[in-house]
Amino acid sequence: EATPKAKAKHGLSAGVYTPTFEEVMEFSETLQKFLQQYPHVKTHVEALYGQVRSSSRHAGGVVIADDLHKHMPLIASGGVRQTPWSEGQNVRHLEPMGFIKFDILGLASLRMMEDAIRSILTRHHGVRKPTFADVKKYYAEKLHPDVIDFDDQSVYENVFHKGKWAGVFQFTETGAQNFCVNAQPRSIIDISAITSIFRPGPLSAKVDRNYVAAKSNPDDVNYANETIREITEETYGFLIFQEQIALLAHKLGKDISLDEGNLLRKLLTKKGTGKGAEDKMKIFHKFIDGCVEKEMTRNEAEKLWETFEFFSGYGFNKSHAVSYSILSYQCAWLLNYYPVEWVAAFLDKEPESRKERAINTAKKMGFEIRPLDINLSTKNWTIGDDGALIQPFSSVKGLGDAAIDQILNFRPFETIEDFLFHDRIVYSKLNKKTLDVLVRSEALNPLMDDRFTGLRHFWSAVAVDRAKTKKRFNENIEKYAPEGHFTAQETIEYQVSLTGMFPIHLVMSDEVVKQLEDNMIPPLGDFMPEVPVAWFIPREIIPRKTKNGKVYWIVKVIDSTSTPNAIKCWGVRDNDHVELNKPYMAKLDFHDQWGFSTRSLRHNFKLLA
Repeated sequence: EATPKAKAKHGLSAGVYTPTFEEVMEFSETLQKFLQQYPHVKTHVEALYGQVRSSSRHAGGVVIADDLHKHMPLIASGGVRQTPWSEGQNVRHLEPMGFIKFDILGLASLRMMEDAIRSILTRHHGVRKPTFADVKKYYAEKLHPDVIDFDDQSVYENVFHKGKWAGVFQFTETGAQNFCVNAQPRSIIDISAITSIFRPGPLSAKVDRNYVAAKSNPDDVNYANETIREITEETYGFLIFQEQIALLAHKLGKDISLDEGNLLRKLLTKKGTGKGAEDKMKIFHKFIDGCVEKEMTRNEAEKLWETFEFFSGYGFNKSHAVSYSILSYQCAWLLNYYPVEWVAAFLDKEPESRKERAINTAKKMGFEIRPLDINLSTKNWTIGDDGALIQPFSSVKGLGDAAIDQILNFRPFETIEDFLFHDRIVYSKLNKKTLDVLVRSEALNPLMDDRFTGLRHFWSAVAVDRAKTKKRFNENIEKYAPEGHFTAQETIEYQVSLTGMFPIHLVMSDEVVKQLEDNMIPPLGDFMPEVPVAWFIPREIIPRKTKNGKVYWIVKVIDSTSTPNAIKCWGVRDNDHVELNKPYMAKLDFHDQWGFSTRSLRHNFKLLA
């Protein structure tokens, strides 16, 4: 907040500048308001300002050089040797000093690719236990950038055009997905342009809309001359990539070398090169002179330079964008040709916070998701003989590896007695606590026969009152028969607490789902301010009071995107009522800072039957 204004005060437009505490106090309205409210904090903040908070390590920044310790000081952090350079502008001093910093990224997409290839080799090539060498060989023959067909239109049409996004790198967010479907890419460059545009700068300038319009009608794009056409035709007249600026300066300017074009790119994108206005003006005059020699008017040349400066504010590095887009295409290729293998790998690698959303994505794409099954589930997502995806034991909280190994080593189990009284199972590893988790997560449902009146009956007889003998077990079956089923609410809570997934299918009927889809009412996680109606399922109501003592509610909700949200309900009356774990649709207000809210529960909330 304060830094840009402090830099402007000193006439600085690029590079690193750390404002003084006095300047922060002068230019930061947020800090001013905060310290007015809590004046006693100022003494502490002023003393701490500018101090080194900690010495940490960049997740993937690596400086590679021979005898590095001879050329710069090295420090120890957490027992690991590292360079003393801090991330940000300071790192840019490394290149002119002759060093290169690499950012080594650990992407889940690469692990998904490896797992998907293992499944492909097992299911389609008869390789029983694929080694990493087998995976590498398949990759080299099918997916390596030197051999894969980047012009395979079925990949673009079936994935990028139809919006099948399960695990496709760079397309995990709804906004990027919608933009891509609208833009209809047909090449790696198209994907690169889409991912480069989908950032705050270009989006705020509405480049996404203009790009889609130009791509839809490429014959309507006007190019000032053939050189500009040659360099910007692949992006439909837009300067999307920084390299386009460098190349235009080189080809249109007078004696502007490629190195100077690259320097201009850095100067315009404010990368803190240590060069300044003098170099920029020198290149500017050479550029104008060259354009005039190539039969452009001076006015046209100056307008093109202004375009450079405008687009440079959000221009993206093409080599970076293309490299990432190749990875996106490889993910899409696997999804297109081996969908079940890819989706199984995707479900395995998604973090718990996004697991439910991933499962819903797979369901929307038509994959059958089978629940936990004591005889079919494994540690990872499994592909059934019929192509269905089977939920893994690893998704159950409280089920450890030792217990899972006992199950996998001695199954199949034909009856519940086979499971409870097996002569080889070590029951210290498959104990009462494990039985409780297996029953309530419904993993043992395939062994529950017609002797049991419901899951609660089954749970009490099998887990709560763990029988040591078959005779005692039969007595349990008779003893607990009146217990019947868990309530619907209990079933939901057990699914959520044990698997981390809300069983939306138990709450929303197919008819309700179809009505919402037919009326294009999105889940709250895909909320669009221009269409302020969305559906959700309330999970918790937290009563609060305003400063004036008026009651309001914070209603915590979930939906099929698995995005937890909260809705502030103002002006709550005594007879207002919201049912938990039931589907609702509502008309809501949204604010970037305060989130979702409504002024009237009775008028804006509607319970879906």
